[in-house]
Amino acid sequence: MKTAFPTDLQSTIEARGVVAVLVIDELKHAVPVARALLRGGITAMELTLRTPVALECIRAIRHDVPDMLAGVGTVLEPRQVTEVVRAGGAFAVAPGCNRRVIDAAIDAGLPFAPGISTASDIEQALEAGCRLLKFFPAEPSGGLPYLNSLAAPYAHLRLRYIPLGGLNAKNMRSYLENPHVAALGGSWLAPRELIAAERWDEITAHAQAAVDAVRRVRPPAS
Repeated sequence: MKTAFPTDLQSTIEARGVVAVLVIDELKHAVPVARALLRGGITAMELTLRTPVALECIRAIRHDVPDMLAGVGTVLEPRQVTEVVRAGGAFAVAPGCNRRVIDAAIDAGLPFAPGISTASDIEQALEAGCRLLKFFPAEPSGGLPYLNSLAAPYAHLRLRYIPLGGLNAKNMRSYLENPHVAALGGSWLAPRELIAAERWDEITAHAQAAVDAVRRVRPPAS
C-alpha cells in the first residue's frame, strides 16, 4: 500500500516542531508574512484554502521564499489536490478524514495528513495508508487527556499526531512533550488580524518564542 506521507518529510516536520497555520486575505501579504516567520526561525507553514487568493499565495511563497516548507490546509475536495500540486504545495492537510481526498492525494504523490478526532476517523485513515494525522480541534475535543486516551489503542502502530486548535504559547510545551505529538499546528503565530495589519515584527517575535520553546523541549541532536 502506498503511504500518504513520506517518512523523510515527516521527520523534517517533526524536527521543526511547529507548523505555522495561516489565513491570508491579500496576495501582497503572502511573501512578507512568510519572511517574517522565517526571520523568527519558523520554516514550515500550512496556508489554508479559506480565501480566494490562497493558491496564488502558495505560488508566490514557493517562488520568493524557497527556504519555507509551504504546505496547504483545508483541502476538502479531490479537485483541490490537483490545484495544490499545480501551485507547488509541499504537502496538504485537512480538518477531516475524507477517503476520496486521501486517495486523490496518494495518487497525485502529494504528502497528505487527514484530520481526526475519533477512533473511527483514525481507522478510516489507517485503512487509507495514513500514519501522520492532524488532531483537530485539539483543545475543544479534550486536549492532551483526550488525545492520550484516543491514541492508546493504536500506540503499537506508532501513529503520530499534529494537534491544531486552541494551542498557544502557554500550552505548547505540554503538547511538545507528549510522545504522540509529531509537531504543533501554530495558528497563534500569525493571526489573520496581524497579517492584515502588516505587523511583521510581532509575527517574527511570536515565531522566535515558539522556536525557543521547541529547542528547550526538543534540543537539536549534537
